[in-house]
Amino acid sequence: MPQKVILDVDTGSDDAVALMLAALSPELDLVGATTVNGNTLVHFCTENTLRVFDAIGVQVPVYEGMALPLSRPNPPRAASSHAIHGDLLDLPPATSRKQPQHAVDWLIETYLASAGDIILVPVGPLTNVAAAIRQAPQILEKIPEIVIMGGAHEVGNRTALAEFNIWCDPEAARIVMNCGRPIRLVPLDATSRALVSLEDCARFRRIGTPAAIATAVMVEQRIRAYDAHQPARRTGAAPVHDALAVCAILDPGVITTHFIHVDVEVQGPLTDGTTVCDFRRGRGRAPNVHFAVDADEAKFVAMLGAILGRTA
Repeated sequence: MPQKVILDVDTGSDDAVALMLAALSPELDLVGATTVNGNTLVHFCTENTLRVFDAIGVQVPVYEGMALPLSRPNPPRAASSHAIHGDLLDLPPATSRKQPQHAVDWLIETYLASAGDIILVPVGPLTNVAAAIRQAPQILEKIPEIVIMGGAHEVGNRTALAEFNIWCDPEAARIVMNCGRPIRLVPLDATSRALVSLEDCARFRRIGTPAAIATAVMVEQRIRAYDAHQPARRTGAAPVHDALAVCAILDPGVITTHFIHVDVEVQGPLTDGTTVCDFRRGRGRAPNVHFAVDADEAKFVAMLGAILGRTA
């Protein structure tokens, strides 16, 4: 049976690729998608998510979630994020509509009614997930695993140490990291080692499916923005962060993890939003997160091509 998943997204371009992978993979059953403020305002994230599903001809329910961080007064914005994603994806306006239920309420209801078999995949700020845990902590026993795209150990992308998703809502991230459920964290350390190149995009275009072409267009835009504003490890290539988290569910071997203790800094003027990673074997706090330190770029790109070559 396909593995059931829920994606919690702040849909910009890498979320879009993750959504297409989850919707088109025969090994996954995408139960629904929830949206949260992050790459752009939450109503744009919702519209983008609907656009993605319309573009590839799938019907997945979309639930709009939190518009503000858990305990901070304003939605964070970052110029570099806007340069990479913009507000609206370059896809036709959605004809599908979001579901009327709030994302947090739907997450609670869905998990309480489940058989404990739905992996939760948050690839944006963790506001929806933390709000659901805080409101109904009994859902935790029904979540078999949380696979998160977020965090960093070596280098941040919002500050010197902090990654954008965690930095957007550190209080929420701290709740989730310490929730006691199995967690795989796919941070910048891994995603920065699995780049997608212009040559890869050309191959996606030749595949010719709606998903492959849309991915090529969006990743080419990412590469231009990264080269201009946030250079990756090599020019002419860029990470597609959120897609790697989905691929890690399909094939855990696409990432290399260490089981360590991870917490989140919520106060430091220089370290706010940092994932504090304790690699001290036997001397630090008890491990709570399988933290990805590396990724197999060739395997990742091959997985993208294989799945995005499918149609609904």
